[in-house]
Amino acid sequence: MAVVETDKLGGVCLNRGCIPSKSLIASAVLYQKMKEAESFGIKLEAPPIYDWLAMRARKDKIVGTMVGGVEHLFKSHGVAYFKGYGKVTGKNRVTVIDENGNETNLKTDNIIIATGSRSYNLPFLPLDGKRVFNSDHLFELEHLPQSILIIGAGAIGCEWAFMLSLLDVQVTLVEMLDHVLPLEDADTSKLIERELKKRKVTPYTKTKVDSVQPGQQGVSAKLSNSKTIETNQVLVAVGRAYNTEDIGLEDVGVKLNKNGSIKTGPDMQTNIENIYAIGDVRGEILLAYTAVHDGLVAVENTLGNKVKKNYLGVPTTIFTHPEVGSVGLTEAQASQKYDVAVGKFPLRKLAKAHAENEIAGEVKVIGEKKTDKLLGVHIVGIHATEIIHTAALAINRGLTVTQLGSLIFGHPVISESIMEAAHDLHGMSVHLAKKQG
Repeated sequence: MAVVETDKLGGVCLNRGCIPSKSLIASAVLYQKMKEAESFGIKLEAPPIYDWLAMRARKDKIVGTMVGGVEHLFKSHGVAYFKGYGKVTGKNRVTVIDENGNETNLKTDNIIIATGSRSYNLPFLPLDGKRVFNSDHLFELEHLPQSILIIGAGAIGCEWAFMLSLLDVQVTLVEMLDHVLPLEDADTSKLIERELKKRKVTPYTKTKVDSVQPGQQGVSAKLSNSKTIETNQVLVAVGRAYNTEDIGLEDVGVKLNKNGSIKTGPDMQTNIENIYAIGDVRGEILLAYTAVHDGLVAVENTLGNKVKKNYLGVPTTIFTHPEVGSVGLTEAQASQKYDVAVGKFPLRKLAKAHAENEIAGEVKVIGEKKTDKLLGVHIVGIHATEIIHTAALAINRGLTVTQLGSLIFGHPVISESIMEAAHDLHGMSVHLAKKQG
């Protein structure tokens, strides 16, 4: 077995995505906690001060440790690593071009394409890495600006908005759709918009950026709502583009979808029998952990087994502050097909949330009235990205709302809120006031 990688092992997730961003977010949240220390009964001798370069260094150390771990795993399992640019040059051949232009031809029975995605750039807004940049550039900034405009309020844009605001940066957020986090449940979006405003982030929804020009503070952006934003820098976070260009797909006849991603079946096989594609480059769910699942499916099929993907109960985890975790259908999606019932439980009713001084957020459970089938769970709050997996397992295993609520949770824990929201769907939460009518 061989792996071809043009950059560092671990891809976007490990080097320019999940791991470095969560490392910086953890530092930002700790800084915020230290500013609130007195509310925990702790007095600091002086106000806390963050060191951005030290935060970056910590991030780099964590990433380096994880990359080294992947290298060790390769050696342990006898995986050959070819560093260079890989191109499919035949049905059973991959050519690797190293940094010196030397070529190595690899013959293989099967090929798995895992080239991933990259930040999508707006055609009218060229990146310079200084005033206008994407998240890759942000990781390497020498210092943070006083103000920033973030274009795009999806998961990436919102994560950066919270992180930068926690570090005292003045943030303006622009989203062309109706709400921030437009793919999430409407109640989740509203809660996150409320929390953004608490952090003094200005979110403009149903708004586009018409133009960006040099301005008094660095950049002047004209918005479609007739407002002009003067800001130091602009972060473009409007989605992802697929890495399918110039890797030889057209030469061997691999079919693409209209959006440029690779077309595969549920077994990850392309239209070419021995060529598979996994992860972002497929264009279905652009998450690192679904890519891992895709990879397991593809490998099983290269070994002659008949395996298909199973995305039932795949959770979404968004590291805003408070966090977001969701699984299954939103209320709007569920209502199109089912007669639904909804249960909610606010975290401010939970003792552990008060102990943590993190009472913002709620759990929302969606079920079908007739069958009690669990259709969706949406969490905003502390540890949401961890506790959502209880609900993900419940949906994956086809549990009812009653079965989810009958699970005995520990106490005091944040995940109790899932049980309480499930009980509330049936009007049975003992920790909520009795509903009238």
